[in-house]
Amino acid sequence: MPKPLAGKVAIVTGAGRNRGIGRFIALALATQGADVVVTGSGRPPDTYPKDEQEMGWRDIDSVAEEVQSLGSQALPLVVDITKAKEAQRLADETKKRFGRIDILVNNAAAGRGRDRVPLVDLEESEWRRVLEVNLTGTFLVTKAVGKVLIDEGEGGRIINISSIAGRQGLPNFGAYATTKAGLILFTQVLATEMARHKVNVNCVCPGLVDTYRMEDITRTAARDVVVRGIPLGREGDPAEIGELVAFLCGPDAAYIHGQTINIDGGRVMM
Repeated sequence: MPKPLAGKVAIVTGAGRNRGIGRFIALALATQGADVVVTGSGRPPDTYPKDEQEMGWRDIDSVAEEVQSLGSQALPLVVDITKAKEAQRLADETKKRFGRIDILVNNAAAGRGRDRVPLVDLEESEWRRVLEVNLTGTFLVTKAVGKVLIDEGEGGRIINISSIAGRQGLPNFGAYATTKAGLILFTQVLATEMARHKVNVNCVCPGLVDTYRMEDITRTAARDVVVRGIPLGREGDPAEIGELVAFLCGPDAAYIHGQTINIDGGRVMM
């Protein structure tokens, strides 16, 4: 069977975790034939979760090997997306290795830290940390890669990974939710600007997904309480997010533009 993304080159930011959405996006794109640049922040191995350490996980290098096992080429790059020079290096090294860029998936997000507190108790440093990665980082990477897509003149796809937290006023999610809401409007503005360059821009909002970020819910007694509020009665699998993103990057989604799509089992219907 022909692969719809054969010959395409994709960048996926924040794709180094074994149970992270970014990894499954990279694998879904590779399954459809794309070559994939896999980025990560360069986590120290001693900070890996226990299961990653036990399996000998090597962050973006492991994901790159999985991409290659699917028959695609891969390039793992450690990138600090909050730095303009690093974002430009990402675009430059991708072009140098593959000669083109077709797809950008802005998946990288600030790690869960001391930000999950009421806004009046939130430290300014935590507020700035989350905004720097989730909004400024996405802007800088999009700026660098977007210019390449425009110069190439062949169109392309940009997918921003937001969250249903950006659709609701959830308590103790102030910084995270604000940035994820910002990504929704960022997507709409970018879609309006990039349409004339034939670059489709869309946003995906996952709900509760069984990843490291959400395991304090999905792998504890709290799961049953939260799942009761999801019409489909379960959490999502990160592979399902990857499949949706791959679809949005493919030819069958050519007329989907400027949209924000929830993938949350029906928890938020808007």
